[in-house]
Amino acid sequence: MFKLRENKTNVRTEVIGGCTTFLTMAYIIFINPLIMSDAGMDKPALITATCLAASLSTLVVALWANVPFAMAPGMGLNAFFTYTLVMGQGLNWQTALGVVFISGVVFLVLTLAGIREKIVAAIPLSLRIATAAGIGLFITFIGLKNLGLVAQHPATFVSIGELTRPVLIGLGALFLITILEIRKVKGSILIGIFGATLTGILTGDVHLNGVFSAPPSIKPLLFQLDIMGALQWGLAGAIFSFMFVDLFDSIGTIVACSYEAGHVEPDGTIKRIDRVLEADAMATVAGSLIGTSTTTTYIESASGIADGARTGLASVVTGCLFLSGLFFAPLIGAVPAFATAPALIIVGAFMFRNVKQIDFKDLKTAVPAFLTMILMPLTFSVSTGLTVGFLSYVLIAVSCGELKRISSVMWVVGVLSAINLLVSTTN
Repeated sequence: MFKLRENKTNVRTEVIGGCTTFLTMAYIIFINPLIMSDAGMDKPALITATCLAASLSTLVVALWANVPFAMAPGMGLNAFFTYTLVMGQGLNWQTALGVVFISGVVFLVLTLAGIREKIVAAIPLSLRIATAAGIGLFITFIGLKNLGLVAQHPATFVSIGELTRPVLIGLGALFLITILEIRKVKGSILIGIFGATLTGILTGDVHLNGVFSAPPSIKPLLFQLDIMGALQWGLAGAIFSFMFVDLFDSIGTIVACSYEAGHVEPDGTIKRIDRVLEADAMATVAGSLIGTSTTTTYIESASGIADGARTGLASVVTGCLFLSGLFFAPLIGAVPAFATAPALIIVGAFMFRNVKQIDFKDLKTAVPAFLTMILMPLTFSVSTGLTVGFLSYVLIAVSCGELKRISSVMWVVGVLSAINLLVSTTN
């Protein structure tokens, strides 16, 4: 079924690769419920929703596309859901899930129509890189805030927080994860989370009421999305932001992992990319029904590929391991914010590292890219950064008389960005 011989692999190698991928991205089981519970959602139910979304989407891409990729609720997208839509714009989480559902449906239509790849080609590379880097800064800021190292200040807006014991434990975990990453130890983020939690238990800062239990009920979240509430013009920018971020996050990950796995034809064509994109879009729609934010392909899949994974069998292993997380709800629920904060900071650093590809000597591309990156954390909004970045790119190109630089897609994006900025600032 998985054509192991054709892909020059075997069952043992695929199992090892699948386990490696799981270890490197299992942190999402802890972090996603923590972030989305800030939106007022039931945390135990979120644990179940996260495990189910990650497991089912990974199994779909394994069986439908036969690739060693893993999927789960996307980092950055869950932060956008909670801190921009719910806490920032005042939406209830049911309507926000409706926004995720609509973005997933539109995404699926664009994928089936073959338009998805054309959109990727139309957006300048500098803005694509800036989007990932800006979300990295945004996630890092949230991590520093959750850790307590960055605190609110009435005069300067933000300031250094008190060096309490939980803060010091979190900083120790950040140092540990960094060293383990440098030494290329698999599961470094997970080790850091567990290390900080265990230290918190020993110091009395964390209280553990068991390790195993039956899976928490998903009833508080299942089919609770409000699709009709999301069908309003004021949320068009949010729907576009979900689509845009997922678009480039997925495409970038799929391309990178496909090269690593040897799934690229001599002419540069990526094998089965259409099926991977279809699975990605379907996962987002299904995830919103279950009760979680946009599901996307994870770059951590590359760790399993580096260990030899080449087929969907590895992803079957990863998907089954995510299901096992359903039975560790007491342990997951006990993990404190100061234990997951270092993971957010490290993931933010990972997302920022490609910023070197932006040519900052060319202000025509550097300024829009810089505004995209800096406004995401400063306005606590991914969509605001995207809106200003796109709009400034179009305006600068027009002012310089370089209309040829603006594709038809970018003209549409620019107009939508202007309308979205006007609507969001007047509200």
